[in-house]
Amino acid sequence: MAELKNGKIIKVAGPVVVAEGMIGARMYDVVRVGKENLVGEIVELIGDRACIQVYEDTVGIGPGEEVINTGAPLSVELGPGLISSIYDGIQRPLDQLVEAQGNFIMRGSDIPGLKRDTKWHFTPTMDNGSEVTTGDIVGEVVESTLVNHKIMVPPGAAGKLDGLKEGDFTVDEVIGTVTDANGKVTELKLMQKWPVRHPRPNKQRLTPDQVLVTGQRVVDAFFPLSRGGTACVPGPFGTGKTVVQHQLAKWIDADVVVYVGCGERGNEMTDVLMEFPELIDPHSGEPLMKRVVLIANTSDMPVAAREASVYTGITIAEYFRDMGYSVAMMADSTSRWAEAMREISTRLEEMPAEEGYPAYLGARIASFYERAGLCECSGSPARQGAVSVIGAVSPPGGDLSDTVVQATLQVVKVFWSLQARLAQQRHFPAIDWLTSYSFYKQYIPSAFEDEAIGKEFADMMQQAMTLLEQESQLIEIVRLVGAESISAQDRMTLETSKSIREDFLHQNAFHKTDTFTPIEKQLEMIKLILHFHQCGLAAIDHGVDTADIFVLPVREDIARCKYLDNDKIEQVASIKDVVDQQIKQLQATVTA
Repeated sequence: MAELKNGKIIKVAGPVVVAEGMIGARMYDVVRVGKENLVGEIVELIGDRACIQVYEDTVGIGPGEEVINTGAPLSVELGPGLISSIYDGIQRPLDQLVEAQGNFIMRGSDIPGLKRDTKWHFTPTMDNGSEVTTGDIVGEVVESTLVNHKIMVPPGAAGKLDGLKEGDFTVDEVIGTVTDANGKVTELKLMQKWPVRHPRPNKQRLTPDQVLVTGQRVVDAFFPLSRGGTACVPGPFGTGKTVVQHQLAKWIDADVVVYVGCGERGNEMTDVLMEFPELIDPHSGEPLMKRVVLIANTSDMPVAAREASVYTGITIAEYFRDMGYSVAMMADSTSRWAEAMREISTRLEEMPAEEGYPAYLGARIASFYERAGLCECSGSPARQGAVSVIGAVSPPGGDLSDTVVQATLQVVKVFWSLQARLAQQRHFPAIDWLTSYSFYKQYIPSAFEDEAIGKEFADMMQQAMTLLEQESQLIEIVRLVGAESISAQDRMTLETSKSIREDFLHQNAFHKTDTFTPIEKQLEMIKLILHFHQCGLAAIDHGVDTADIFVLPVREDIARCKYLDNDKIEQVASIKDVVDQQIKQLQATVTA
């Protein structure tokens, strides 16, 4: 390796600093800029001249100041202490920064991501003398009541295990060693470091054929996400992108949640920080924060740090995946990251592509989403882990032809299209059922223990979607000629579609019961609505007027069934008997 030499600043252009004399520097090396010791990363090299994107405010930095090359890539610390932590984009713990410096964080702060004074109780799961390789789990640390932190042999290490013992250790103390055939000794610690731009290795990629239940009816029923899948949530301002992300982070059926606020408004990140500690995980009954890692990058932070926050989040997610956990990562929003790329590209005087974005925008977005997936983890014991990525996109004016949206849609498999017209009608989640799609629909039956029931659910959803599509066509006719001009069967289709929209797809994120709906209850709800539809059609055949069907008292029961307790699903099913009874009474009246 060439000798590293420090450089001198010759130019400052916003978040980009140019330094010369950077002999021995490599792309993506981390540097310390100026007397403020700001954190930066080399993004372009021309001879001994380096262009650096700085992750902190460069105000006051000027030519002639020194740039120190650390010779290492931007890396994150991975180990016990990640769960429940709140970091900025470059993994500085915000709670510790507040304690040390107050509410205004000083530039150049250098607090490690994991506390060095906290001791964790380590329990070995392998014996000394065993032959180990990359990814082998050598022991465990109970990090929270929901997460057992698996201590793994770091990538690249293999050989004979020695010196492993039970006890209380800090993250940087040696807990054992691995000696390879050449006598090279690798020290094992509770902590690993990993460069954020490099995907962590795994043994084999698998088909993501397991549906990830979210408790959001429009998602689970019509546009499901797979364990290890990718999803995009685009929409204009005010359509509820952040609320959708929050809902998924709260209720998704994942072992660990990594929530990244990428260039988000400060009040939205504050909502996350205030709400999550108070929420109870519906799957375990424990506080939700016991399985959450938060990365808060707000819009008033330097733009370059947005890129770091996205890579930091996906690297932490991969680390928990390697333990055999299912991890859900929320990125809100990748448009802010794309805007940061555009600004840095402009400062570097690169040739712009469409809408001023750099030509490599699509490649960067693809390389991020492709780090998601279901895989067989390296090492023993054999285990599967998954990273599911859900990225929000904020196109200007909700224009889905926007460059960032199109680049994202080329790589993701689920598209949840948020529409302003639905938000204006106060229909939330404002996911448009006619333009959204999911390539994982075929795996819906896997969400149920009984595959036959799962297939029934998939068939029901297909029937419901057919009715909604028919409604969109009938509405145009009704606008032209009026509802009285269409057949009674078509009027029944319109009424049932309205019920699907208002009683099933509409979901109140702030209602204690309606905020989360188990998949079994979703099945009973849609089965009830479609049962009412079939009974209504049968009644029409017997001469019953549609106006009488639409005002049946049972309609109120159908509308309110989403507010019934989730552990009382049989009450939803029992409403079908009421439907039968009231429809028969109508038919008897007509016959009489």
